[in-house]
Amino acid sequence: MAFKVTNDTIIGDILDYDASTAEYFMEMGMHCLHCPSSRGESIEQACMVHGVDVNELVEKLNAHIGE
Repeated sequence: MAFKVTNDTIIGDILDYDASTAEYFMEMGMHCLHCPSSRGESIEQACMVHGVDVNELVEKLNAHIGE
């Protein structure tokens, strides 16, 4: 089964699966990807803090991973 990102997916799990997804988090202003707290957040939590549309980011990540 392919890896699928949802609003509840933990950022660390996404980065462990595909490190090249880091660019999408950097674009949203999340520059501390190696901090334990950021790696333990869900996509939805991070988007709320950074004022980013969670659905848009989930779509981008899934499209990137599916390439």
